[in-house]
Amino acid sequence: MKPKIVVTRQMTPPVMERIALQFDAVLPPAGGMTPDLVLRALEETGAPGLLFNSGTPFTPDYVSRLPDTLRVAASCSVGFDHVDVPATKAKGLIVTNTPEVLDASVADFAFLLLLAAARRLHEYDATVRDGWTRYFGVPEFLGTDLAGKTLAIVGMGRIGQALARRAKAFDMNVIYHNRNRLSPDDEAGAEYYDSLDGMLPHTDFLSLHAPLTPDTADLLNARTVALLRDGAIVVNTARGGLVNDDALIAALQSGKVRAAGLDVYKGEPKIDPRYATLKNVILAPHMASATEETRTAMGMLCLDNIAAVLSGRSAVTPL
Repeated sequence: MKPKIVVTRQMTPPVMERIALQFDAVLPPAGGMTPDLVLRALEETGAPGLLFNSGTPFTPDYVSRLPDTLRVAASCSVGFDHVDVPATKAKGLIVTNTPEVLDASVADFAFLLLLAAARRLHEYDATVRDGWTRYFGVPEFLGTDLAGKTLAIVGMGRIGQALARRAKAFDMNVIYHNRNRLSPDDEAGAEYYDSLDGMLPHTDFLSLHAPLTPDTADLLNARTVALLRDGAIVVNTARGGLVNDDALIAALQSGKVRAAGLDVYKGEPKIDPRYATLKNVILAPHMASATEETRTAMGMLCLDNIAAVLSGRSAVTPL
C-alpha cells in the first residue's frame, strides 16, 4: 500500500506527479488548506505524513492538537520560524526542512533586488510604461555603481556565501557579521566583523540573511539604521521580522537609506501600506526561491524526507 500523506499546498507538476505515483495523498484545493482543514484531514485519514509550509504555523498549541498518528511533517522551506521545534520534539514528531536546494535561487534574487535598487530599474520601467515624454539630462535620474562599493551581509550561511560570490564577480568588497567566524576558505576574502554595530558604518549595501529569532527580531531598527553610511541600500530576502518597518520607512523617506529591495515583510501577505507609496522601494511577494527548478527540488526533498521516515529510515534533513 502507498503511504498516506496530506499535502497542504499545490506543488510543481513534477512533484505532484511523484505524489500521485508514490503516495496515497489528500490533495489541497486550489487556494491551499487552512490550518484547521489540515488538522481535519490528518484526523480523518490518520495520515502519518504531512507536506506543509509556513501557511500552517506549528505553534505549541497547534502541535498539541496534531493527532498522534502523524509521524513526519516536511516543511517546504529553509526557514523554520513557523515551527516551534521544542514542541515538536516533545511530541515526538519529526519535522524537516529544505536546506541547500534553494541557496542559488535566493542569492540570485537578493542580488537582483540589490542591482535593481542601485540602478532604479523599477522607476525606469514605470517611467516608460506611464508614457516616456522626454530624454533625461546627464545629471538626472541617476543610480549608483556597485563596483568598488562595500556589501555587508548579516548571516553568512550558505545563502550569504552564495551572495558574496556574486558580489565579488561585480567587483564589490564584502564584509559580514555572523554568529561565528567562517573558515578562511569559506570567507573567500570577505572581512569578518564580530559585532553588527562595528560593521554597519562601513556599509554601502546591506543584505539580510539571518534567521528570525528573539535575538534577531528588529535587528534593523532606528539605532542600527543610523549607523549605516548615508545613502546605503538595504535588501531583505530572509524574514520580515528582522526589520522594524517604522525605522526603515523613515530612513527611506529621509534619504538616509537610498533604496530598498524587499521580498519579506512582517505580517505578510499583508504589509505596511506605506511601502507601496515609496518610489525608492522594490517590492516582491516572498518569491526569492520561485524558480521551476528550485521549487521542484524543494518539493522532492520534502517527499524524500517523508518517504525515508515512513520506511523506517532517518530523515534526510531533520530540524
